[in-house]
Amino acid sequence: MLEVSSLTRHFPGSARPALDSVSFSVRRGECVVVSGANGSGKSVLMSLIAALDRPTSGTVSLGDTDSSEPRVGLVFQDADSQILGDTPLEDVAYGPVNLGKSRQEARSIAALTLKRVGLEGRETVPARSLSGGEKRRLAVAGILAMDAEIVIFDEPFANLDWPGVVQVNDIIRQLRHMGKTLVILTHEMEKVLALADRLLVLFQGKLVYDGSPNQALRGEPLEAWGIRNPLGCYERLEDLLWSDTGDLAQ
Repeated sequence: MLEVSSLTRHFPGSARPALDSVSFSVRRGECVVVSGANGSGKSVLMSLIAALDRPTSGTVSLGDTDSSEPRVGLVFQDADSQILGDTPLEDVAYGPVNLGKSRQEARSIAALTLKRVGLEGRETVPARSLSGGEKRRLAVAGILAMDAEIVIFDEPFANLDWPGVVQVNDIIRQLRHMGKTLVILTHEMEKVLALADRLLVLFQGKLVYDGSPNQALRGEPLEAWGIRNPLGCYERLEDLLWSDTGDLAQ
């Protein structure tokens, strides 16, 4: 479904590439988590896959030999930036209208899609009054209304409280059951890794790991790549301090 080959993006004036010869593939229906510290290249990768930017070198190929190029939907880190309509119904109908549907058809599609993502009964409230988790559900509804086959989440848990995280993971589960191909870019992999088929880790623009989530947690130097291993044990108050020593006295 997605093939990334030797993808490099070098911004003028930067000492090193934001992405450095990154290659991987994603199968149809697969859920892949791409993790890495801030500045590792995750958002640059998202922009290149979605054709929002062009690589310095390398290629991104979408689809397979048996189908036309699939639509790619993005769920941005800043969910407010994706809201175009005054209400959820208007917002979700925007995409189908642009695809040539009549306004009546678009509103019917929007109403059905909002129900699918758990926003039934919220169709006519002010869209910007939704909670953080609901806004991400709204973004996913807009993507589904346009029949996107690949859904990319960029830091989907940013600025979300516990209920918001739960809402986002519920919609990720639903998308998996629908057979969508998912790419989730996050440095908070402990919140979603259990839903992933594969884990990719970026470090300073390079792909340093591509494989099983279990193997990464049990045998890879995640901390050296700027990621805290989520299997760290919390048994005492002192364990809740994120530091090299874990000692409050330090």
